[in-house]
Amino acid sequence: MDPRALPATSLKFLKTFQIAAHRGSFAAAAAELCLTPSAVSHQVRGLEKQLGAALFKRGPRSLSLTEQGARLLGQIDPAFATLEAATAGLREQRARVVLRLQVPPFFAQELLLPRLAAFSAAHPDTDLQIATRSAPPEPHEAETDVSVTLGPGQWPGLYARALFAQTFVPACSPSLLRESGVRDYADLAAESLIVHARRADLWDRWALAAGLTPLQPRQQIRFDTMSAVVDAAERGVGFALVAAPLTEARFAAGRLTRVFAHEIGAGESYYAVARTADARRSAVRELLDWLEAEFRPAAAALRR
Repeated sequence: MDPRALPATSLKFLKTFQIAAHRGSFAAAAAELCLTPSAVSHQVRGLEKQLGAALFKRGPRSLSLTEQGARLLGQIDPAFATLEAATAGLREQRARVVLRLQVPPFFAQELLLPRLAAFSAAHPDTDLQIATRSAPPEPHEAETDVSVTLGPGQWPGLYARALFAQTFVPACSPSLLRESGVRDYADLAAESLIVHARRADLWDRWALAAGLTPLQPRQQIRFDTMSAVVDAAERGVGFALVAAPLTEARFAAGRLTRVFAHEIGAGESYYAVARTADARRSAVRELLDWLEAEFRPAAAALRR
């Protein structure tokens, strides 16, 4: 059917469909929209009826897009982004501005929160809505104004400013280093190594980059987040490869200590990202400028 013939309620249904598609769950979409899951399901079924096409494959414990659903999502994402940029531009003409910032949880905990009061003081008329998700499905989600994203730095349709490169360094608690007697790399074979599950080969990569043979450690302890990896290392659970720029405050405070100086690059960096149209908005530019000013010099200081 001709999309121009769709009833006005379909715009709401399209937005519901978009959020459910990105969240992969009617329940998650319902929580975001302050609806019940059955209401979300009803709206999506109404849209499917209007379009004459199934948009989701529904399983007992799964929800995935059909081919038609994926095609529709690819078409409406840019449209909603344009609408949101236009309305946000009008909002900025009022006394207060609301910006939605997406930040990885560990970045938020270690780097953003200690500096957030400074941003608030410098921008008293800007309200921030901060979301932290460990693995968002996209580098910059449709409902977000600015994202801090880890990746290669080139994403179609997005404007990106480099903040700092991601690097990893071996670390542990000062007390564990004293008690273990670790003096060289081979000594780690008798210790517990902490591993980030999403970077399971990182210890091997670090060894090869340092010109060493990968270890067969006495024990491995895996965590699914970098935050848990670093907390475990600080508590003396074992030796970990930690994200160096994100844990500098813990090194400076003596809560963590570097075991060896050699760092390994991850081949990716943190970027401040916005849609190209949003990057022209004054409030978004100010937030991008602030992120760049705060985190580029901070990362450079680590190299001195």
